[in-house]
Formats: sequence, structure tokens, C-alpha cells
Amino acid sequence: MIKPRTGLFGSFKAVLHLALALLLPLALTPALADVQDIAAASRSVVRVALVATDGQNAYFVGHGSGVMIAPGRVLTNAHVVELARSESNIVIGIIPSEGTNSYGGRILAYSPGNDLALLAVDDAPSIPIATFLAGPVEDGTRVTAIGYPGSVDRAQGMSIEDIIRPMSAVRTSGNVSAGRASRQFDTVLHTAPLAAGNSGGPLVDDCGRVIGINSFGSLSDGSDAEYGFAVSTREIASFLRQANVQVRRSSETCRSMAEIDAAQQAADERARAEAARRQNEAALKDRERAIAAREQAQQQVIARRENMIAIAALLLAAAALTGGAAVLGQSRGNIRHARRFGGAAGVLLLAAVLTFALRPSFDSAGAPTEPLPDAGNAVGNETDGAASAESGRWLCRLEPGLSRVTVSETADLSFTWTQQGCLDGRTQFQNGATGWSRALVPADEAAVSVRRFDPGIGRYRTDNYLVSAQSAAEMRALRDKIGWSSCSSDPERLAKLMQIQGEIEARLPSSPNERLVYHCERQVPETAGPGTAP
Repeated sequence: MIKPRTGLFGSFKAVLHLALALLLPLALTPALADVQDIAAASRSVVRVALVATDGQNAYFVGHGSGVMIAPGRVLTNAHVVELARSESNIVIGIIPSEGTNSYGGRILAYSPGNDLALLAVDDAPSIPIATFLAGPVEDGTRVTAIGYPGSVDRAQGMSIEDIIRPMSAVRTSGNVSAGRASRQFDTVLHTAPLAAGNSGGPLVDDCGRVIGINSFGSLSDGSDAEYGFAVSTREIASFLRQANVQVRRSSETCRSMAEIDAAQQAADERARAEAARRQNEAALKDRERAIAAREQAQQQVIARRENMIAIAALLLAAAALTGGAAVLGQSRGNIRHARRFGGAAGVLLLAAVLTFALRPSFDSAGAPTEPLPDAGNAVGNETDGAASAESGRWLCRLEPGLSRVTVSETADLSFTWTQQGCLDGRTQFQNGATGWSRALVPADEAAVSVRRFDPGIGRYRTDNYLVSAQSAAEMRALRDKIGWSSCSSDPERLAKLMQIQGEIEARLPSSPNERLVYHCERQVPETAGPGTAP
């Protein structure tokens, strides 16, 4: 049984020797960040609870916040866990934002000089891992503080039993106010409201990347503006380097998905226009070649016709001369000579008639066996043309201007593709209203990846969604209903794949947290790519 200790939050702050109390939130500023990114970042945040035991009973001493930065590793403030170092009867509890279980924690590294502590989480729960921003934070950057403020717990009338159960973290927004840091260590000054309990929680940018760990706030008598101070990533990097912990980092510019969608729509339109232009040019060249071939055929027919007429004329002339010789022989009484020349004249005359009759007609040169290609129909035939040339190996390179990268690798991709939508001989894509696509649900992550490929314009796209553990479990159960893997041309299997994929996509958030867009080109058969598509 857990019993509350008298003066819970007051004694906790006193024991922790906070010279500057965490400021109480006056009002929540509107959340301007991408909701999906902040929601995903919140799932990496945990409550760090201190519990004292006297052998039979357990007492809740106080709490702060923390963030999962690597498998089984939580980063928090040193002052949050200070009591656990000095009093042996106090244990650390790690309470995630999702699920039903809490976990034990122990201190691995402790640095009061910059108010940082690294905790090891027992049983290594599958809590999402946070990503850090690599690089400086600009003045005025919108930020969100995520944590478990005690004032919210009290306002909601939560009991100790409620507090030690998994629940969503609280988010408050503000802006970075650069140019001022604390004297003790390097900090990020910001205006996101904080309260006691936010200590150790992350300060994130609009893409959900950690830019600091909230440590303390300014004092206010109710008439002054209040500010928060977060331990900077510079201090964090040095601390974690000494603790031999590697974290996820991203240095990409944070852009909203609305910007990415608009840029991609414009790029797709340009790509399709370029594909249509190439198709038009190819059709025009085919037409020119067909016309040239027809003209050449006509010239050949005319030449043959003229040659045969000339031959017929020569044969006719020879027949006339031979006939004249026959008449001359008969007039002289040389009947034998006359018959020979008369027979020869008849043969020549017949040959002349046949040669003239068998001459090629003009119609034989003007009637094509197939209609000439129409360059104006190239746009309509673009899909057919692309489909006839889409099978084979493709090499894809990231297009940074169309991508929103936070965690994933951005190396070149190489894969084989068939007209039936089979990628690398093992992943079957579904051809629907939006083209070829496939939703993939990993077995051990609260994430979903939707892959799309448009061979007509050579574009491969990956949309990554960070979802709740419950949503991931539901979509994983749907995925298992497919009942087969690899590629298939069976209509029944493809219909089932389309149905289940539709059900999975219907459960996804309105926009992804990350998008990787690649420009792809067909490779000659002997070219080997650098790797396979993710």
C-alpha cells in the first residue's frame, strides 16, 4: 500500500534545494507546432517518481519528468533524483505515458554541475526513443515543454494511485528567448509555462526534437513575466558522451507537413509535365521516322514504277524492231526468217505488256499498314508507356526539398520492380486510387510506414507515422490477417491486401511525422545498386 507523505510537494522542493522555484502556468499558449510530432514526442516522456519504503509501507515522496533517449536509458535532472542518492530507502519509479506497467530505475550517471542525471530502466520497456536537434536553436523558435506538472495533478484532484499509473504528459508552448543563459551551465531561455514536476522533461521544437531538458524557472509575484531554463544540448552532449550513450540526432530544417505537401504537389505536377513532354518528343520523333520511312518507300515505288515503264518501253521498241524485221523477211520471201522474227516480236510485245501491267501502283506507296503516331495523344498514353518500361532495377536518391527527415537514414536506395507491383521479389504493393502503395507495420515499434512508388515519374516515397502503442497493436493485428507474405498475382489475395491496407490507413493520423521522397531512375541490367529499398 502506498501512503502519501505529509507536505508532499512542499517538502520535496525543500529537500531538492531549489533556489529558483519552477514557475506556475498562468495560461496555456496555443499549440502552433505540428500536432502529430508533439504527440509522438510526448510518448517518449516519462514520470520519474521517488518512493520511500519503511519495510512494510511505501510513501510517495515526489516526482519529476524524464525522457527516453536510448533503449533502457532515461535522461532527467540531477535534482529530481538527488534524494535517491542520499537516502537508501528511496527508490526510483519510471512511469511511461502509455501502457499499464511502471518500471524501476537506477542512477547510472549524475552531474549536479549541469543538473543532469542518466537512469537505467529495469526490464528495458519498449518506450519510444526521442530525437535530439543537432545544431543551434534560433531566437524566437516555437518550443513545447512536455512533462508532468504537479499543479495539474492537484487541479485534477488526482490521488497518489492515479499519479503512479501511466498517463499522458502535459504540453505547454512558448518561444525561445536567446541571448541569456544561466551562470551555472549553458541553458535555453524560453517562455513555455512550467510547474513543479516539469523538471527533467524535454523542451522540443515543432518537429518534436529535443532542444533541452527543463531545469528551473524564474520567480514571479504574479505581475512579472515568467521564463523557463532548459539545459542545452551542448551540456547534454558532453554529459552523454562521458556516459557512453549515443542518441538519435537530426539537423534537418523543421518544416511543416503542409509545406512539404505543397512542395511535393508542385514537384509532381512538374514531373508529370516533364514526362508528358518526353512522351510528346518521343511520339514526334516516331512520327517523323514513320513519315520519312513512308516517303522513302514512296520514292522506292516511284523508282521501281519508272524502271518498269522504261523496261516496258524498251521491250515494246524491241518488239517493233523485231516485227519490222519479220515483215522485211516476208517481203523478201524468207519465210523462215520472217517466222523467227515474228515469234520474237510477239514474245517481246507480250513481255512489254506484262511489264507495264505489273508496274507498282501509287496506292501501294500511300497505304500504311499502321496509323502514324499522334504526338497529341502522348499525354493520354503516358501511363501505358511508363508501364511498358517500368520493370527492372531502379536507383533512387533523396530529394531534400521534398522530404521531412527527423530520424531515418537517407542513403540511396536500389530495388527491383515489376509491372505487377512486386518490390525486390518479396513485397507486394497494391495499385489503388493513389497508385502503387504498401502499408508496413513493424513487429516491435509503435510506428507505421506507408511506401509509395510512381514509376511513371520515377518517384519513391516513404511516409512514417509514429502512433500510440494501442494503435500500433490494432494495426499489427490487422496486418496479421493478411496471412501471406512475399508477392502474389492471385486476385483474391490482392483483394484482401487492398481491404486490409485500407483499414490500416484509415487508422493512421492525418499526416505523417516524417516523409522521405526519392527521385528514381531505371538502371541498365549490368548496374548494381547500393542497397535495397527500406
